[in-house]
Amino acid sequence: MAQLDNVIADLLAIDGATGAAIVDIDSGMALATGGNPGFDLNVAAAGNSNVVRAKLRTITDLELKDEIEDVLITLQGQYHLINVLRGQGNAGLFIYLVLNRTTANLALARHKLRSVAAGVAV
Repeated sequence: MAQLDNVIADLLAIDGATGAAIVDIDSGMALATGGNPGFDLNVAAAGNSNVVRAKLRTITDLELKDEIEDVLITLQGQYHLINVLRGQGNAGLFIYLVLNRTTANLALARHKLRSVAAGVAV
C-alpha cells in the first residue's frame, strides 16, 4: 500500500489537484485515496467505475479494436479525469483525478497524469 500512497501523493502534487483515487473497475472499490475535493471519493470511485464499465461494454458492442486511454468529465468548477491503467498487475484499475477548474492547466495535468500512470505497479 505504501507504493499506492506514493502514487496518490504524486497525483495530488499536480497543479490544481484536489483529490485522487486508484480504483478497481469491477468492484468500484478505491484501493487508495487522498485529498479533499469536497465530496466522498469512495462514492465517486464506485460511480465512476460504472462509467468505465459502460464504455468498455460499448467498445465491445461496437466491435472496436481499441482501448480507453482516458475519460474527461467537465463540471462547472472541476475537471474529473479517469485514466485506465495498463500493464502487468494493473489490469482492471483506473486512476481518478479531481482538478479545480480555476487553478488547473488541463493539458499539463493530463500529461503529468499519464506520466504518473506509467509508473504505477500494483
